[in-house]
Amino acid sequence: MRHFQFTILPVTVAASFALMVASPLPALAQTEAVKPAANSLTGAIDPLDGLFSELKRERDANQAKRISERIWARWRDSGSATTNLLLQWADKAMADKKNSLALDLLDQVVVLMPDFAEGWNRRATLHYAMGNHSKSMADINRVLALEPRHFGAMAGMAAILDASGNDALALRAWEQMLEVYPANRQAQTKVGELADKLAGSKT
Repeated sequence: MRHFQFTILPVTVAASFALMVASPLPALAQTEAVKPAANSLTGAIDPLDGLFSELKRERDANQAKRISERIWARWRDSGSATTNLLLQWADKAMADKKNSLALDLLDQVVVLMPDFAEGWNRRATLHYAMGNHSKSMADINRVLALEPRHFGAMAGMAAILDASGNDALALRAWEQMLEVYPANRQAQTKVGELADKLAGSKT
């Protein structure tokens, strides 16, 4: 299963979109500027920075996918055995269609490790699968606040906007994803389709 790849107050989908417009997408345009170049204590380069540089340069879709899988592997590792186990249990519950159990487990993950972006992303994926698009969008915003390069969360955001019929914002989300992951075929296709659709609506 690819995940896009505390208690939040209920929000409407419209309010969620407004939050997204005000925060994550503009920030994404500045990804290169805001990501840390090195660990301030050790001076070591973050391995993710190197992988994202490779991903941005790679134009072959298959090679880029392999790089993206290495990024996903790092994202999935919380550094906590307890949290990793909760994620495994949540994945199994989702696969078994036990969504309530999966949600309970992911609620625990984000409480235990609120700065772990992938915990929020897993919960966003579950909310999306359950049809809770406003809650999914709220979690996606949290993911992108923690990891502005999270192309899985960008894809999830674009899917929600697309489903709502908000073509202009969906196009913008897919374009932002291509800034991070230029060889992603799904994003390339969606950008072409939405650009054509919006151009047609203006004629």
